[in-house]
Amino acid sequence: MRTGAAITLTTALLVTTLAACTSSGDDKADAPNDRSSRPTAAARTPTATPTPPDAVELERVADTYVNLYFGGVGDGAYAFLSKRCRAKADPETYAATVEQAAKGYGPDHPATDVHATVSGDKGRVSYKVKGLPKFDQQRQPWTVEAGAWKYDAC
Repeated sequence: MRTGAAITLTTALLVTTLAACTSSGDDKADAPNDRSSRPTAAARTPTATPTPPDAVELERVADTYVNLYFGGVGDGAYAFLSKRCRAKADPETYAATVEQAAKGYGPDHPATDVHATVSGDKGRVSYKVKGLPKFDQQRQPWTVEAGAWKYDAC
């Protein structure tokens, strides 16, 4: 379970690193000689428009959350909670709940048949929890905060 969280974190760091490495440090090589034909600084500086997370990303995040939850990784699962849910859940109490779930049910309960729908910065996820049908979810609410999906079913 911790391996999955480590892979997710490593992937995020790799994407960030690759994005930072894509710009060239040698702007003079392509600069025209005539100042009047040079683009303004604003035109030369690309502006990245963040792409909101989509349904595929939401499905991946929900799967990771379920793995962390049943794997007993309370701090990892807590990080997936929305601000609204974190305001209602003390981190220590939440971690104890997650640890109890792992002790009571074991870590081998991945999400299956994960399907998400997205509308703007809101999403709904339906999935089954392998071996634990009482935890299956239908249209579980998630929201985007700071560009990432957060569990909002509190």
